[in-house]
Amino acid sequence: MSKPDAPTPPNPIATAAAQTSANVQSGVANAFLNNVNQNTPDGTLRYDVTGTYGWTDPTTGQTYQIPRFTSTQDLSEAGKRLKGQNDQTQYNLANMASTQSSRANDLLSSPFNPNGGAPAAGNPNNLVYNAPGAQLSYNAGGPVQGSIGGYGQQQSTFGGTGQGVQYGFGDAGGIQGQIYGPGPIQSQFGGAGDITRSYGPADDFSSDRSRVEDSLNQRLNPQLQRDRAAVEQRLADQGIRYGSPAYAAAMDDWNRQSNDSRLAVTAAGGQEQQRMMDMAAQRAGFQNAAQQQDYLQQQGRGQFANAAQQQQFGQNQAAGQFANAAQQQLYTQQQGRGQFANAAQQQDFGQQQTRGQFANDAQQQNYQQTLGAGSFYNAAQNQQNQQNAAAGSFYNAGAAQELARQQSQFNASNSARNQYMQEAYQQRNQPLNEISAMMSGSQVQQPNWLNSPTSQIATTDVGGLINQNFAQQSQNYQAANANWQSTMGGILGLGGKLGAAAIMSDERTKENVVPMGTVFAAGADGERKRLPISEWSYKGDPERHVGPMAQDVERIEPRAVTERGGIKHIYPDRVMGSILRAA
Repeated sequence: MSKPDAPTPPNPIATAAAQTSANVQSGVANAFLNNVNQNTPDGTLRYDVTGTYGWTDPTTGQTYQIPRFTSTQDLSEAGKRLKGQNDQTQYNLANMASTQSSRANDLLSSPFNPNGGAPAAGNPNNLVYNAPGAQLSYNAGGPVQGSIGGYGQQQSTFGGTGQGVQYGFGDAGGIQGQIYGPGPIQSQFGGAGDITRSYGPADDFSSDRSRVEDSLNQRLNPQLQRDRAAVEQRLADQGIRYGSPAYAAAMDDWNRQSNDSRLAVTAAGGQEQQRMMDMAAQRAGFQNAAQQQDYLQQQGRGQFANAAQQQQFGQNQAAGQFANAAQQQLYTQQQGRGQFANAAQQQDFGQQQTRGQFANDAQQQNYQQTLGAGSFYNAAQNQQNQQNAAAGSFYNAGAAQELARQQSQFNASNSARNQYMQEAYQQRNQPLNEISAMMSGSQVQQPNWLNSPTSQIATTDVGGLINQNFAQQSQNYQAANANWQSTMGGILGLGGKLGAAAIMSDERTKENVVPMGTVFAAGADGERKRLPISEWSYKGDPERHVGPMAQDVERIEPRAVTERGGIKHIYPDRVMGSILRAA
């Protein structure tokens, strides 16, 4: 019955250590799987473990022994013989290269002289013009005329048009823009009193009902006990033994009569409670009817005042409209006088504009005549310029032809000298090339190793398994915690029906008590104590209930217990608060 404990999260250092160990073991196993020994017609390749070395995990400090492999390659018998012959050949070639290098010493000791019979190179100083100097300029034909004669001053303004434009006119008098109101509208009226929204005591006459039931039970219980004693005595007088079927049938009849009597007491208490509630409801209805009547009277007075205010508003509005109509008439007259003055000014403006345009047209005619004279002069000068340029181009073409002939002779001399130099360098480098060829030798054919298939052992995800196990434990904890919360919510199921009202939970009124466990509860001081929870039924009532005993609750939280008629009752909401305080 105790609240379940949450699972402990896995230690990340321990999880990392376990995962690293699994990774190292998988890596070692994969190394043994993939280091495959090979036997080919050209030779053998072998992998051997020749030692180990220690590797320490920087996170956990754990040291692992990692195997160290050595690769050994052996040639076949034919390959060994071929390697011996190649080694001997390289030895002989090295001796020949040594002898040839001594001869090359004599050749290289004499410096190379390119002037010993080589054709002379072309002389750039011989590139001269046999023709007269090229004509680089010609007669420009005189200066270009870049301006034209004056054509007079352009007229950009004209005479005034008289008085300025009239942008306003006389004031027509102030507009009556507001209506002198008859006073504010009445938007509220006096209060009619509060509405009665509840009636009767806070416990809905439950205490009165309990008082009636207690009074009836005090009279009924002694009578029921006497009746039970009389029935038992009558059965004994008739010789009916305790526990026999006849005895049980007779007691069942008496129990039903007893329950009917108790139910009658309960019904009488409910009738008394209903009677008092009806009386309280009638009083509240009368009070609300009086409040409604007062509200309607206040509302009628407010509507009468607002109707009078609306009438005064209409009268003031009519007076304001009359004043505004007179002002509009004066405004129209002033506007007509302003429009007449602006029409006269516009006529004067048009006349001045016509005179200005005539003056500008005369100036434009003079400009066009002067521009035509300048264009004619420039066309004549351009014609002379083109004739001079043609004469200079003809002269320069002859000079360029002579320069091309001399350039061809210069290139031919340089080509002959370059061919001679290449032949001389080839004779000097030939002995060195022969020595280099002898020193190069040949290589022994290496065995062709196969690409053996690789195999990988998957590393066990130890960290994932640990975290998955923790996730499963968390799910189990959440399910157990939800079950515990559900159980705690149902411990005081009867309290959920009666709300905050106290319920009878005195151990003296219960029978067939079966302990179910304990829960933690705390009083005002916050000290956590175990509160026993049991399953039981009230005496004379077969229905089963779950909850604590009032005596046990009182030892932990006295404020959650009350006593009525000598019987202890508990407040379910306070008991649950005590349990939640200790959670």
